[in-house]
Amino acid sequence: MMNNNFRPLTATSPVATSSILATAGGKSKPGLLESIALGGASCVFTVNFTHPIELVKTRMQVSGDGLGSVISSTAKAEGVAGFWKGIAFAWGREGSYASIKLGAYAPVRDAMGPLEEYIPAFLVKFLAGAVTGGVGSVVGNPFDVMKTLAQANKGKAVPLGTLVGNMYRDQGMGGFYRGLSANIGRACVLNATKMGCYDMAKGAVTQATGWERKDVRTVFCSSIMSGLAMTITVSPFDNIRTKLMNQPTDAKLYNGFMDCLTKTVSEGGVTSLWRGFVPIWARFAPTATIQLLTIETLYASLGYAQI
Repeated sequence: MMNNNFRPLTATSPVATSSILATAGGKSKPGLLESIALGGASCVFTVNFTHPIELVKTRMQVSGDGLGSVISSTAKAEGVAGFWKGIAFAWGREGSYASIKLGAYAPVRDAMGPLEEYIPAFLVKFLAGAVTGGVGSVVGNPFDVMKTLAQANKGKAVPLGTLVGNMYRDQGMGGFYRGLSANIGRACVLNATKMGCYDMAKGAVTQATGWERKDVRTVFCSSIMSGLAMTITVSPFDNIRTKLMNQPTDAKLYNGFMDCLTKTVSEGGVTSLWRGFVPIWARFAPTATIQLLTIETLYASLGYAQI
């Protein structure tokens, strides 16, 4: 059944592209490129606060050590600055992959609006999240690989140029795309869950509380719910991706996603796929909250309709 809010596109209908603005509720919507730029700004801003949590999570997944052990050993051996190891690659990742997965969501969702005539609206939201997440992961994979290697390195920080040079020398351009299949799977599941649940949660919170969708309380509560859902669905993909990306530049420990998955389960059992659940959630919840609050604020400050 057609969604009551669905309006079919016509030759004169506004479309969310980089050059044509759509309107909703009396407010214009940002074009695709504008929205990606705003998404990138939100994500680069956010990662400065959440990077230490990501580093702890990565080291837990690689070493199998507990939360307290990883935090204390990192602080003792590398000092406070050690928790921001690999931040330069994180900026690159957020400015590429994350800017697309977050910023492109609303324009892509709106462009997929006609599909609501054939499938439920919530599936369109999840599909839009999966598409933008998958595309973004391909663009940002090289930064993801280098960030993971930098974070997992417990010794003296390796200069950015040296790390990149070693990877290219040992594995060529293909080395920067190691773990790509796992990363695409992770990104599709993550962004479909994140943006789909967030979009739907805003409607539920609004209906339950009477708050407007743009209310900061609505955004905050919806982001927290989205972060928890993300952690549950993404943890297995995140663990496999980390193992694939953290292979030495001069060696290959796994022959792809399925080989890594099989060996991981064989060595640690099925529950090992959720290793690092607490730091993953501790990262996802504030990351989703800060990112979404920031991009919604940017949308509102520029007079654009919010997500």
